[in-house]
Amino acid sequence: MAIGSPIDPVDVAAAAPNPALRRRSLGVRLVWATMAFCGLFIVLSVVVFIGLAWTEGRERMQAELVQIEQASAATLSKAIWELDRDALQAHVQSAIRVPTVGRVAVKVTLANQAPEVIEQTRTGWTQAGWAPERTLELSYEPFPGGRQVVGELQLAGDEGVLWQRLRAALLSIVLVQLLQSVLLAGLIMGIFNRMVTVHVQRVALHLARVRPGNLSELLRLHRVENAQDELSDLVEGVNQLQHSLSSYLDQQQRYEKELSAHRDHLAMLVQERTAELETANERLQNLARTDALTGLPNRRHFDEVQSIEMRRTRREKVPLSLLVCDVDFFKAYNDHLGHAAGDECLRAVAHALHAGLTRAGDTVARIGGEEFAVLLPGAGLDGATKVAERLRAKVEGCAMAHPHSAAAPVVTVSIGVACTRPDAPLEFDALYRQADEALYRAKEAGRNRVAGPPVPSVHSQGATP
Repeated sequence: MAIGSPIDPVDVAAAAPNPALRRRSLGVRLVWATMAFCGLFIVLSVVVFIGLAWTEGRERMQAELVQIEQASAATLSKAIWELDRDALQAHVQSAIRVPTVGRVAVKVTLANQAPEVIEQTRTGWTQAGWAPERTLELSYEPFPGGRQVVGELQLAGDEGVLWQRLRAALLSIVLVQLLQSVLLAGLIMGIFNRMVTVHVQRVALHLARVRPGNLSELLRLHRVENAQDELSDLVEGVNQLQHSLSSYLDQQQRYEKELSAHRDHLAMLVQERTAELETANERLQNLARTDALTGLPNRRHFDEVQSIEMRRTRREKVPLSLLVCDVDFFKAYNDHLGHAAGDECLRAVAHALHAGLTRAGDTVARIGGEEFAVLLPGAGLDGATKVAERLRAKVEGCAMAHPHSAAAPVVTVSIGVACTRPDAPLEFDALYRQADEALYRAKEAGRNRVAGPPVPSVHSQGATP
């Protein structure tokens, strides 16, 4: 029979359901029989064992907290006595990494000092809950018989871990009960196999052989004639589906071909435009943040970096140093040797400054005509001065002749150094002014040198405020 031919009326009549037959759902009977037996045992087991599992979980967590106390008490007491904040922070961080710990707090109560609390909590931890909590008094004996209370250790368990362990225990209980029900399930599935599985396999085999050229072949099962259930509905649905597919298959194929052609064309256009936009955007980003002459970051990029580093300096309480570098007598060099030589000089200076930086986080940028700036995150004044001296020597080592310089026969730079202190953070404008003033002092002292903050005189140090 050709595709799209009408279905034989005799086959349709044979496949049509008989309203006089009573419908009895095989799936419903199987589900109720299995649930009635397995559900009773699983519910009873969960009710009995869940209380035991919860108690065991709390006792286990309590024991883990006790172990942490025993392991940390002595070292914490010593760190408090010696005022070692880094060690305290390290111990607190180490304790909070234990999966069962939700909160760690060390209360420092040294004499003649205000109480201080060093605390760490796990993400999502809440105060109220069922998890155990412990408090341990911390004492230190600096000499025999001189025991002194120095603080208090507070530990709180993570209730989420308790629930996680309870869920794991609950899962194991359910799995055990399900395994105990395998025998009953096997009996039921044997019956189900005889009543359903064999026929479903025949349906699957028939559907596997269905092709566009044999959609007119109807599905038939070898069953009792008066059987009327879900399998009968399935046979009827398969036969109706094959008939519908036979009518609409050709039209669907035409639509798919047209849609595929349009989709491929649209995808090609989108891909071309996306590639063009990505290339243009990358070029714009590079142009916007790079100095065209030297290849170094420009002032815009430098401002973004300094804003990030200033926030990190305030947040982490670390120093930040700034170097402001200026090419000595560059105007005379440019006027006498020409702009082309001046541009080559700036490129060489930029290369020397960049090569003189050894740390990954340090940044050098061109912020003006012959002016460069260097950010040194985490570097103190002494370290920044050493870096500045190295950069100055790098530029001088390039040995670019400068016959019109009063500082040296070669191109040199003067560098001003400024540094923020963790205990007295500055705004960047104030830090830049200090570095610029230091640069001015370097120029006043003869150029080709490094200058830092002014050193207070003996008279000013001894003056009465």
